[in-house]
Amino acid sequence: MRLRFFFFLIGFHVLIVSSRSLAPVHLMTDLLEHTERVFLNGYPTSFTLTDLPPMVESYQIAEIHCTRPSLSWQLECDEPATLQKAYRILVATNHDLLAEGKADVWDSGQVESDHSVSVPMGGVALKPSTTYYWTVKVWDNHGSESSYSPAKVFRTGAKLDETFPRYPLQKDNDRPVSVKRISDTNQVIDFGRAAFGQLEISLQSTTDRDTVTIHLGEAVQNDGHVNRHPGGTIRYAQYHLPLMKGTHTYHLKIRPDGRNTDVRANESSVKPILMPDYVGEVYPFRYCEIENYRPDITFQDVIRPSVHYWFDDGTSSFVSSDTILNKVWDLCKYTIRATSFAGVYVDGDRERIPYEADALINQLGHYGVDHEYSMARYSVDYLIDYPTWPTEWILQSVLMVWYEYLYTGDIQLVQRHYELLKARTMLALRQKNGLISTKKGQPQEFLSSIGYRGKSIRDIVDWPQSGAFGVGKKEAGEADGYQLTDYNTVVNACHYESLRLVAEMARILGKSEDEKYYQNEATRVARQINKLLLNQQKGCYMDGLESEHNSLHANMFPLVFGIVPNKYRASVLDFIHSRGMACSVYGSQFLLDALYEAEDADYALSLMNATHERSWYNMIRVGSTIAMEAWDARFKNNLDWNHAWGAAPANIIPRKLMGVEPLEPGFRTFRIKPQPGSLRNAEAVVPTIRGSVKVAFQNIPGESFVLDVEIPANSEAQIYLPLLNRKGKLLVDGNLLKGTIEGKFVYTTLGSGRHHLEINR
Repeated sequence: MRLRFFFFLIGFHVLIVSSRSLAPVHLMTDLLEHTERVFLNGYPTSFTLTDLPPMVESYQIAEIHCTRPSLSWQLECDEPATLQKAYRILVATNHDLLAEGKADVWDSGQVESDHSVSVPMGGVALKPSTTYYWTVKVWDNHGSESSYSPAKVFRTGAKLDETFPRYPLQKDNDRPVSVKRISDTNQVIDFGRAAFGQLEISLQSTTDRDTVTIHLGEAVQNDGHVNRHPGGTIRYAQYHLPLMKGTHTYHLKIRPDGRNTDVRANESSVKPILMPDYVGEVYPFRYCEIENYRPDITFQDVIRPSVHYWFDDGTSSFVSSDTILNKVWDLCKYTIRATSFAGVYVDGDRERIPYEADALINQLGHYGVDHEYSMARYSVDYLIDYPTWPTEWILQSVLMVWYEYLYTGDIQLVQRHYELLKARTMLALRQKNGLISTKKGQPQEFLSSIGYRGKSIRDIVDWPQSGAFGVGKKEAGEADGYQLTDYNTVVNACHYESLRLVAEMARILGKSEDEKYYQNEATRVARQINKLLLNQQKGCYMDGLESEHNSLHANMFPLVFGIVPNKYRASVLDFIHSRGMACSVYGSQFLLDALYEAEDADYALSLMNATHERSWYNMIRVGSTIAMEAWDARFKNNLDWNHAWGAAPANIIPRKLMGVEPLEPGFRTFRIKPQPGSLRNAEAVVPTIRGSVKVAFQNIPGESFVLDVEIPANSEAQIYLPLLNRKGKLLVDGNLLKGTIEGKFVYTTLGSGRHHLEINR
């Protein structure tokens, strides 16, 4: 161990302070950091696992169900470019053993490795219903040895069935932001934002004969009343509450809704997610109107116990010079928190069923706003077991597993489901022309091979596929007039990407023959897509083999997945520009991803800060505080106001606009590639499993670009700046540096710590 000494003159005395590498922090067991927390009926308690009385059913804790969970930690450092060189982990059944530097479960010894995320536990396999403690120390590249971290405690479940753990659902008591009297007998309580919650209210009465009517809703009318007929599936409910004489606190029991609590399976043979008994039923509402009640209601008389998954609001932030974009970010970030009420990604309050398309956008959004990844992994694993009917969405389950590995560095999902994911590429549907088709037959053995429980699958492209005409397009529906044929361009583009990613999974699993096979198959299907579905005269893709129609979707999917040949990228991009936002809120995820992949930041920004009907600002304008299922009721007349698949900017802003994305699993190496377009300045904190990444830029288009970053310890970043011209000067921490030019950018690689970069004409 190397000690460093600093001398400070205090009066006439010299104070000698030794410095060493700081102890690891934020220890996570199977992606859970707060395994010591104990909840009672959803509320955090003052107990921890170390002082909890004998367990009773009313308490909830996050139990570990794996015999060998993965262990992760973060490094703090007082020197730049700090990398871990070795670690030592101790796991014990007694805290006192760790204090003595001993372990009765696992002592890893000093392991020469930079791995600090998703390290598999060794030693003795864990036992059920047992409390364990673990700690870790590290050695770094500066020659420093840290002290051991404070011990982390966790408990195993009664069954070690290798399921991935989750936190218990949590309740927070929300207070109103306003209480407004709108008549002698009616008062409206506004909680500021909608949430999935319940209601507790203190009311007084001089008799036992009074009854008040309670209206819960997501929307209000112009006259201030809660909207009794909001349209679509925007939520409204009415309750009659008999009062007792005196002043009492009433807990409103929320009625179950048959649309999302009926346990009969849907067409995919998937049942809704039910609320656990310790939480009870919930309802999404922002407003509460009390009718037939004269005394004044105060802020202290009413609370809304709102339900959500564990969420740390302080781990992410974004603010920019564009006030509309800031509001869009706030809407989408809050959406991720609010729609986590079920503990697994569901389609809001419509069916409360996990769907791959909802979950993919929810997953990426969760990565962008919080550093806890456990709900994402649980949801991905759930959807592997319970796929839904759309062809593309089942294919996208491969993407979801890949993203989980890329963001966490944990290979367990890949290992567990590799054979099933191979089947999910749907090679079994390949026809003689090299493309797949769901209309040429779906043998039962194929459906069984992909784990599908329903009778058949079918292509979706976008949803809804019919409906009102929209801004920037003449065709009805959200699929831009897409013509579904036997051989679908969107489906085959997703097929290509699933093949490519399975080849990557084979590589990391050391399956070289599989890697070569799936990479060759991916290359083959890309070639056939470009041969059969690309209209070379128009320079854009057709919807399908038997179609002459060109849609936004048929072009944005090949672009986002890297299928478009270089010579046609400009014409495909031009066509995409011509279509505007001719897709649903779900489709916008792939459209924005494609635009940023094509480095078309100005156009992408213009879509995110737009104010027309097909925009996130329109969701705010109509009154929703959670992302909506569709751009407006005009485009989907039964839309709801609590759908996370409408929150694409929650991931697009940190991933693409601010440019923070992993290059190696678990963010060992990552990219910071801001694409500001015309945005003058922005700053963001982006959470990662290794620590927060901080990015701030000042942009004068065509003149200068200044970038300040903070990189977590034990990681490196490839940092990109817009290339103003070939003669521009790149300064890094005050030093002139020659970077590497890549397309419209110049980049350099830097280690952990704070860095200041700028480029001028």
